[in-house]
Amino acid sequence: MKTIIVPTDFSPVAANALKYAIDMANDIGAQIILLNTYQVPVSYSDAPISPVSTISIEDIRASSEQRLEDLRQEVARLTNGSIQVLTEARLGNTIDVLEDMCSEIRPFTVVMGSQGTTGLERMIMGSTTLSVIRNLRHPVIVVPPGTTYKTIRKIGLACDFKDVVETIPAEYIKNIVQEFNAELFVLNIDPEGEKYDEDTPLESAWLDTLLGDIRPNYYFLQRKDIVQGINEFSETHDLDVVIVIPRKHNLLEKIFHKSRNKELVKKAHIPIVSIHE
Repeated sequence: MKTIIVPTDFSPVAANALKYAIDMANDIGAQIILLNTYQVPVSYSDAPISPVSTISIEDIRASSEQRLEDLRQEVARLTNGSIQVLTEARLGNTIDVLEDMCSEIRPFTVVMGSQGTTGLERMIMGSTTLSVIRNLRHPVIVVPPGTTYKTIRKIGLACDFKDVVETIPAEYIKNIVQEFNAELFVLNIDPEGEKYDEDTPLESAWLDTLLGDIRPNYYFLQRKDIVQGINEFSETHDLDVVIVIPRKHNLLEKIFHKSRNKELVKKAHIPIVSIHE
């Protein structure tokens, strides 16, 4: 059975990502694993701490497990038990725990929320999500605030046409396109013609060969702002998700953290699929 891992810190941002994951799980017949990570509490005071006020690691684990169970029961109530939901409370750093779990389980994807609307949500979820997509070698779907799931029929792939044979995860792209019986739109945003060179036709031919019979549509656009170009294309072509390969550029940071056009990012409700080369 396909598995979707949903890390949660029980925030509104994580709750929205869970709703997205639930609808996707219904769509593809997957189970969900709710994951909460916790760490050993550290005291920064030189003063002695009374044992009465100390929070033990056992207490933290018990609290995590209880909150996960409460959330599992809520999902069961909302879905009438149609989705199998498992829970996992683990000690450790979120990225390390996810890497271990993904290596064990080989999930269909990890689903996480991006930064929220409050300062605390931006600080926690923004930094955690960016760290995960920078480092996790497994697919991650990043769900912007307020986004709801709809059956995936149109998938975008942001591509710079540089060393596509070595850098494009073709098998995963083919799998996700075929899983949803979707169309694939390969999009190259070229700021003022700076990146288009004589190798581009050959690289696009290699990509076409790698992707086989899914027959992608190719679009070459010139925009000064790559992020704005992707968002505009996503909206005008009604894309459901956009695949981005985090490597040589900081595109994901621009989309979810320090975009030069914050208002545009706030209005863009397109989930991003991050998959490493």
